[in-house]
Amino acid sequence: MSSAKHAKERAREAGKERPLPESLSLPRVGADSHAHLDSDQLWPEFESVLERAARAGLSHIGQVFLRHSAYLDRRELMGKPRPGLPELFFLLGIHPCDGLTVTEEEWPAIEEDFRHDDRLRAVGEIGLDFYWKECPRDVQERIFRLQLRIAARLDRPVVIHSRDAFADTLRVLDDEGFAGRPLLWHCFGGDEDAARALLNRGWHISLPGPVTYPANSALRDAVRIIPGDRLLVETDCPYLAPVPWRGRRNEPALCAFTAAAVAEVRGEAADELWARCGDNARRFFGIA
Repeated sequence: MSSAKHAKERAREAGKERPLPESLSLPRVGADSHAHLDSDQLWPEFESVLERAARAGLSHIGQVFLRHSAYLDRRELMGKPRPGLPELFFLLGIHPCDGLTVTEEEWPAIEEDFRHDDRLRAVGEIGLDFYWKECPRDVQERIFRLQLRIAARLDRPVVIHSRDAFADTLRVLDDEGFAGRPLLWHCFGGDEDAARALLNRGWHISLPGPVTYPANSALRDAVRIIPGDRLLVETDCPYLAPVPWRGRRNEPALCAFTAAAVAEVRGEAADELWARCGDNARRFFGIA
């Protein structure tokens, strides 16, 4: 069998083994709070990705721009109305791993864009990432604080990225007076103690695909204590696909499986949790 035929056969077999998200029959009220649709893996199929998201029950998708240039290049195409497809809202922030590449001239330009583009709903994802060593910690903390202050001046929500840096991220947020401010902890993967630390500060929590992985029992325990009005779901696509698509490219449609798994853990109906998480996202990001 040729390699091309072999690849087609494997794809066909995979399709038989993995259910499609529309099989969950969720209503068109869901929201993927965090997606990277401009990634190399998804951008070539942008329109098709949105069509599959609509079939899965999504009404809104949060598109996260990790660089100012990416926002400038794709804001018009990504933001234009598409009847029958999910509406995109934008997040923009300098990721902690990109602290060495941002220029000082970009900061006032970013702040000005937030003042004039109502599609920009939150500053993020921003924070600290001590897993990767390329960007020094002091640089990460400097641009983190700088962006928190921009968000405070603009009175905009922030979306946090924190990897191997939970205590330091909290330290900076507390120093900057963000307890009680609108804040979403993106891609939460902690335990009950970590969840309580965030909830006690009045923040929201967004759950990604790994909540469906069998080994993540501590995360599922944490899921049970999150108040229903502060819970969101996300893909962080193209990474972290949920079961039953684990190991494949992630995309917004697969957020449906994450929501269904979270609902099961919490003893709730999947369609009700799906709708509530969608409402929470629209309220958090100020979407009418």
